[in-house]
Amino acid sequence: MSSTSVVIASWNTQELLRACLGALARSRVRPLAVIVVDDASDDGSADMVAREFPAIDLVRRSARGGFAPATNAGLARARGDLVLLLNADTELDPAALGTLETWLMAHPDYAAAAPRLVNPDGTTQRACMRFPNLWPPLFFGTPLERWCPHSRELERYFLRDFDHEHAADVEQPPAACLLVRRAALDKVGVLDERLALYFNDVDLSKRLAAAGLLTRYLPDARVLHHVGASTRQRPDRLEAWHADRLAYYRKHHGRLAGLWVKLCCVFAWSGWVGTQLGKRLTARSAEPLGPVTRSLVRLLAS
Repeated sequence: MSSTSVVIASWNTQELLRACLGALARSRVRPLAVIVVDDASDDGSADMVAREFPAIDLVRRSARGGFAPATNAGLARARGDLVLLLNADTELDPAALGTLETWLMAHPDYAAAAPRLVNPDGTTQRACMRFPNLWPPLFFGTPLERWCPHSRELERYFLRDFDHEHAADVEQPPAACLLVRRAALDKVGVLDERLALYFNDVDLSKRLAAAGLLTRYLPDARVLHHVGASTRQRPDRLEAWHADRLAYYRKHHGRLAGLWVKLCCVFAWSGWVGTQLGKRLTARSAEPLGPVTRSLVRLLAS
């Protein structure tokens, strides 16, 4: 029998974290250990865990580092044959962990299993994606997305032809909830801390696939997911997303790809500026140009 350790990185999500841990306590399969890494929260999250869930292995980080460093701190303490990467803004169905564990134990040629993520209203989140090639920076977030919302590339990247109601092999599930073999992590490495907030799960899936390791999507395992509970609180989240995307492209596609991403960002910025100027000419409310422009300049200089 395999044993599972659960690793939860948390930042300022006290109420959601309480619900997450409560759901884990109701799981039909009890994990070997639950490790919560508090990434220097200031909302009392760590004290809540210590007070209400004393059996949990709590790690208090003194300085905020982001999702990847916090998760790696938890992985360093995990001792299970399987590791469940779990966001603090999730709630597992009581049968979900058992479904993921049973499937992985029965399929030793697979490295990871991902559940169906659902919204609070019960609808399925279309969360699985394909790996980004050189075209998403041109078609996503730029004027081309408005002009060609159903382009072949956006259909491919967002996996719009995939039926999330049926089990299948997938390239890139989110790490909001992902059960991974410890042996697979030992083979390909843990999260890349250069991708502190975004694209670290894409990078992990990319490295698993490059090593010939498969990931399975299992819709019978259901997990409630409140998307972006931590990142919504960060005023720099958009800048961090662009910086981490740039780092991902440089890592997997080379420095010329990094230049390409920057050019696509300039294209996106020019379309956004045109929209804001159009709003001002028609006396509509427009966003200030300065903050976004300065953010772009920092990205171009990086």
